[in-house]
Amino acid sequence: MFSRTLSEKIISKYLQGNIIMILGPRQVGKTTLVETLLQDIPSSDKIFFTGDDSDDRAILSSESFSQVDRVIGKSSYIVIDEWQKIPNIGNTLKILVDQYKATKQIFVTGSSSVHLLDTTNEPLTGRKFVFTLFPVSVGEYMDRYGIRDTQKELETHLLYGMYPEVLELKNIEEKVTRLTELSESGLYRDILEFQEVRNSGSIHKLLELLALQIGSEVSYNELATQLGMSTNTVERYIDLLEKSYVIFRLSPYFTNKRKEISKMKKIYFYDLGIRNALIRSFNPLRLRTDLGGLFENFCLIERMKHRHYSGSLAYPHFWRGTQQEEIDLIELTGEDIQAFEIKYKPQKIHVPKKFSDLYPKASYELVSSENYLEFVK
Repeated sequence: MFSRTLSEKIISKYLQGNIIMILGPRQVGKTTLVETLLQDIPSSDKIFFTGDDSDDRAILSSESFSQVDRVIGKSSYIVIDEWQKIPNIGNTLKILVDQYKATKQIFVTGSSSVHLLDTTNEPLTGRKFVFTLFPVSVGEYMDRYGIRDTQKELETHLLYGMYPEVLELKNIEEKVTRLTELSESGLYRDILEFQEVRNSGSIHKLLELLALQIGSEVSYNELATQLGMSTNTVERYIDLLEKSYVIFRLSPYFTNKRKEISKMKKIYFYDLGIRNALIRSFNPLRLRTDLGGLFENFCLIERMKHRHYSGSLAYPHFWRGTQQEEIDLIELTGEDIQAFEIKYKPQKIHVPKKFSDLYPKASYELVSSENYLEFVK
C-alpha cells in the first residue's frame, strides 16, 4: 500500500466543524485512503455509508436530521462513499454539519466534480474542505521504493501509468487488461449516469482522438468535423471529461486575458496508462513515435500533483510565439514567471528570443529523463 501525501493534510482538518471532501478520478484509492486514516478508530466510533446501497441512499436523501442521527448514533466519524448517487445530499450534509459542528467529522468521497460541486456548492459554502486525490505520484512511489527503483521504472510509468491497482500488478498482460477495462467505460461512468449523455460511443471516440493529440493544441471545430457532431457538443463533452478527472486542459499564456480565453488549449490525460489503452498501444519506448508527448504529459500531471499536494499557488500555462516557438510549461506565481522546456533526452537549452524579450526576468529550465525527479517532487 502506498503512503499518500494527502494523509497529514486531511488529518490536520479533523473536527473543525467542516466536511472533508475528497475528490478525484475513479480507482485512485479515495475510499482506501479514508479507511486507512480511520483504521485505529474503534468500530463503534465510525460508520460508513455508500451511495451504491439503496437503504443508505434512502436514509441520506431524507433531509431529516432526526432520522439520520438515529442511524449515526454515537459514531464520531461518518464516511459517505459514492455520494454523487444520493439525491438531495447537499441539503442533508448542510443539516448534519450545522447540527454536529465540531463534535463529529464527516468525510465524503466522489469521482465527479461536475456533479458533486454543482449540487453542494450553495448548501456547503463555508462548510467544507476540498481535497483532490490523484493516481499515485512519483514522490509517493519514491517514498516506497527509493530513488533508484523509481528511475528504473520510468518507462513502465510512461506506458502503464500510476493507478495504484495497476502499479501493484506484476504481470504486463494483467496491467493491459485492467487499463483496457477502465478506459472502455469506467472512467466516464458518472457522465453517462448524471449528465444526460446517452452516447458512450461518441465520448470514447472523442477520447481516442484526444489521446492522439497530446502535446498539441486542440481545435474543437476539427474534432467536431471528425466526429460528426456540433462544436458545442464537443466542448461540453471535453468539459465533462475534465470535471470527471479523465483529462485536463492547459491554456496559452498571454498578458491579454481575452486573447488567452479565445486561443486553442492543449489537452492531457490524468493517467498515461488510460491514454495508451485508448489507442491500444503499449509498445516499448524505443519503438514509439509519441515519446515526446508521453514524457511531456507525464511531467505535467506529476507537476500538477506536486503543486496540489504542496499547496503551491503557481498557475500553469504554455507559451507559443507567432513563429511557432514554444515553451511547454509556464508557472506564474504573482509576478514571478518560471518557464520549463520538457524533452525526454537532455539537450542544450534554447530560450526563444521573443519570450526572453517579453519576459526578461523569467527563469528557464530544461526538464529531461535525467532530472525530472527534481521537477516533480
